[in-house]
Amino acid sequence: MHFTSEQRLDEGVLEREFTLGEIPGVLWTPGSASASAPAPLILLGHPGGLNMMYPRLLGRARQCAADGFAAATIELPGSGDRPRSAATEEARADLRRAMQAGEPVGAEIVDRLVLPLVERSVPEWQAALDALLGLPEIGGPVGYSGGVIAIGTRLAVVEPRIAAAVLFAGSFVPAASYEDARKVTIPLHVLLQWDDEGNDRQASLDLFDAFGSAEKTLNANLGGHTGVPQFAGDAAAQFFARHLK
Repeated sequence: MHFTSEQRLDEGVLEREFTLGEIPGVLWTPGSASASAPAPLILLGHPGGLNMMYPRLLGRARQCAADGFAAATIELPGSGDRPRSAATEEARADLRRAMQAGEPVGAEIVDRLVLPLVERSVPEWQAALDALLGLPEIGGPVGYSGGVIAIGTRLAVVEPRIAAAVLFAGSFVPAASYEDARKVTIPLHVLLQWDDEGNDRQASLDLFDAFGSAEKTLNANLGGHTGVPQFAGDAAAQFFARHLK
């Protein structure tokens, strides 16, 4: 891990950009007033494009820091300045054509679009976690918060260092994710926007039903993809406070 820049935000939060090989990322650690040493860590998932997602990620990271957590994110394969995959771009074009035509998005398109992303990004998240937990200011336990939900689901199965997860149900669900979900045993808090224009609500409900966790909560709210109410975010923060401290 190589840090490329740093700045101290108003609340004392330290923001550092880094690279891990070809993968860019950002780490936020709490200011001295709220930090514990070492701080628990929350991995911030997102749908790709760090520059585009930065304002929303920063808001989530500030909340994490206020609660005494470090937070980190990395760029997804094929997003931002990372190399594109011809097969993924073709699948994305097929998805756009289906949605513009008002046609149902077939399972074959979802598999071609999401499964390669899961297979590539999950090992990268694990490599980032290796590097982050090697820093003296960061320790366990570790949580995962965000999407893509198929990535978070796979991570919850294969990464034993993740103790709890808040999953955002706002992305397509490949069939393989249901099998992954049955193997998940960590505590889960799932956020679902009921009127998400780009989300198959029933697929999200079916995935939630498939999760094998003894503790799982579905927080469903009216509104579109970006309309998560503040109280839903507060409930997610309280969930991490219970399980990561």
